[in-house]
Amino acid sequence: MDENNLALGEPVVAYETGSFKHSDLTERIIRIYFEVYNALGHGFLEKVYENAMALRLQRNGMQVRQQQPINVFFDGQIVGDYFADLVVDDLIILELKAVEALALEHEAQLINYLKATRYEVGLLLNFGPRPKIIRKAYANERKSLLAE
Repeated sequence: MDENNLALGEPVVAYETGSFKHSDLTERIIRIYFEVYNALGHGFLEKVYENAMALRLQRNGMQVRQQQPINVFFDGQIVGDYFADLVVDDLIILELKAVEALALEHEAQLINYLKATRYEVGLLLNFGPRPKIIRKAYANERKSLLAE
């Protein structure tokens, strides 16, 4: 189906489910994302969606940390820090947006979070006028920023 003709609640997913690292967990998160999106719609600040997602994920038995600090290392020294919106089951970073359309810099932000941590999977979830999900993965074997 064409992305411009999607019914509300129909996934806009930039990957096929079932064949990736932590795919079962990401599919559960995506289902919850659509529950929250359908209940709240768009137009709220990101913090509202963050709190709603955290609440619903926890009610579905997942461990959730909000505003998880992420240190960025260079030459073995901390040179900056970021805060991931949500980390689920200590496996997946969720970066939430409430924008008209996702931009390349949003994807780059999530990729950089993955590069700077031991997490290998992230979901970019947009609560804009049209729901959109982008999954990113970055294998730990490829990472050079970790100071561990």
